Amino acid sequence: MAHIAFIGLGVMGGPMAGHLAKAGHRLTVFNRSIGKAKSWAEAYGGEVAITPAKAAEEADIVISCVGNDDDLSQITLGREGAFRTMRPGSLFIDHTTVSARIARQLFVEGESLGLHCVDAPVSGGQAGAENGRLSIMCGATEPAFAAAQIVMQAYAARIIHVGGAGAGQTTKMVNQICIAGVLQGVSEALRFAQAADLDLDKVFEAISGGAAQSWQMENRWKTMAQDRFDFGFAVDWMRKDLGLALEEARANGATLPMTALVDQFYADVQAMGGNRQDTSSLVRRITRA
Repeated sequence: MAHIAFIGLGVMGGPMAGHLAKAGHRLTVFNRSIGKAKSWAEAYGGEVAITPAKAAEEADIVISCVGNDDDLSQITLGREGAFRTMRPGSLFIDHTTVSARIARQLFVEGESLGLHCVDAPVSGGQAGAENGRLSIMCGATEPAFAAAQIVMQAYAARIIHVGGAGAGQTTKMVNQICIAGVLQGVSEALRFAQAADLDLDKVFEAISGGAAQSWQMENRWKTMAQDRFDFGFAVDWMRKDLGLALEEARANGATLPMTALVDQFYADVQAMGGNRQDTSSLVRRITRA
């Protein structure tokens, strides 16, 4: 069992840290909102630190799950960041979805300090975190991945080493590009079926077992038809992720016309007040016939 510092106890980080505590690891936690950290400690045990640096002082492993590049930079490289106190030889795992640029930067900074860094964004949403069934895509050296994999098994159903530093983040971008396209297709198909006055349950039964099947169709077709969009991963976060993909594409020369278009469609949903609705709310911008 390891001494783990967990930084960021939001809808994803809180359950993930909980699985580590239930697995028997000793945890010290930090959250920007100290009240949330204290509530987590009351539920799971462990200690609460007042800064990331304090959380990391005696930890064998530091795990983060925060909001964006700036948050990640602050909790690692900032004046009170974890890299200030992490011991040489210790392991840093980041589950935030961020740019590949900062993932590579942290790898270089960590290497200079003798730290082993893994960029490990996740897929599976809040339900996946709560149920310990996340899919994790990792960028790291082989030794760092091997060490991280043992710990991440507490909250993951699938853990894949996809390449070196930054490869986890670019793979997450691939994931989000796929989701954006599928959701646009499902949205258009649903509205088409409604315009044709088809029985939506029968349509779903007919097509969900064939080539059109997808996770989004299986899990969101019926709720999209019911105008229910409260399933966790918000439009605001999807736009952040698609922005990262578009930025990386500008750097590597890839062309993403569909992604750019769907990103603008999500901007329409934001303008309709759907910022905190989940990504399936994309269907809202297609007017019913």
